[in-house]
Formats: sequence, structure tokens, C-alpha cells
Amino acid sequence: MNAKEIAKNRWNSEFAKRGNDEIVYDDWLDSYEKELQACKTPIIDLGCGAGNNTKYLLEKGKEVISCDFAEMAVANIKSRFLQVKQVECFDMTKGLPFADNFTDIVIADLSLHYFSEEVTGKILAEIWRVLKPQGLLFFRVNSIHDQNHGAGQGKEIEKHFYETEDGRQKRFFDKHDIEKFWQAWQLLFYKEENMARYELNKVLWRCLARKVR
Repeated sequence: MNAKEIAKNRWNSEFAKRGNDEIVYDDWLDSYEKELQACKTPIIDLGCGAGNNTKYLLEKGKEVISCDFAEMAVANIKSRFLQVKQVECFDMTKGLPFADNFTDIVIADLSLHYFSEEVTGKILAEIWRVLKPQGLLFFRVNSIHDQNHGAGQGKEIEKHFYETEDGRQKRFFDKHDIEKFWQAWQLLFYKEENMARYELNKVLWRCLARKVR
């Protein structure tokens, strides 16, 4: 199996076991309440996973399109959040199934750090395409200091991009990486932070970028 197949199998297995687990979100989006409340378009939750951000946004009264490439994640969202009108299952490396200038906000929480530099660039170009002018991308990605969750572990196949012995791939970012990958965007905020939602502390970058052209 290639890395993509390994990842899909892993996440489908994970979400199959977590279908009845309580969904717990952290407060990372609280700082952006003004931007979220001003949004009049459906918000794309790209890589929705268990539905942490979907739940948060629904509680804020927002319309959400929950998206993931793991079929079990999508199935769980459909069964747990009946108020979600649109749920999409697709591989973001092959593009996003939305029209140009579709939405004002895309949220990509811990879903953009699994890819090569080339593929990451293509995904960001697709997010740019579906955002309206001045649209916002809220995202979090792994930090190079995230040692509890794989930073520096495995074979380095690109700078800060590693493959483990079981074939899984994961990227980690430093400040320079954030500025390089999002150089076409206006970076409104980026800060390295700790997240305590998992059993082990996670170090990540919390970021906000605007489409400026």
C-alpha cells in the first residue's frame, strides 16, 4: 500500500472505534468570533475528523460543510449531526469539489500537514480558488517541536517531512515554513502554541491567512 492508502485505512479504523465517543473541542477558534459571526456563507471544515470544529461551529449557529477523506469520519458526522446539510467525502490532493469563490471561510485544523511540498502547494491553491476575495483560512499544523506526536521521527524525505517505518507520512513546520508555504497569502496571525486536548501535550502553529488577490 502507498502512504495515502495506509493513512485512509488508519483513519477509517480509528473513526470506526470512536463513533460513540464524546466530541470535545478546544477554544482555538474563540479568538475569531467576530470573523466567524460575520460569515454569511457555509463554512468548509476541511478534514473534519471526529467533528470537533463542526460541533463548535454548529453551536455558534453557523452553517457547516463537513469534509474528510475517511468514509467512517463522514458516516459519523452524518449520524451525529443531523443539522449538517452537506457532508463531503473526497481526497483533497485531487482538488476540492466546490466552485470558484464559493465561501468566505475554510477551516483546516490539523489536516494540512500530511503532504509533500508540491502537494501541499496544490492543496493551498485549491483552498485559494474556493475562497471569495478577502476570504479567510483558519488552520493549525504540527510544529517541529511536537515531539510527543512524531516530530523528527522516521525517515526525512523532505525537510521537516517524515515517513515512519509503517509508511505513514507527516510534516512539521517552523516559522520559516509557515511564511514560505503561505507566502502568497496575507498572514494575519501565526503563533506556536500548546494544545492539551490529547493525552500527551501537542505543539502546533495556530494561524490565520487571508486571500489577498
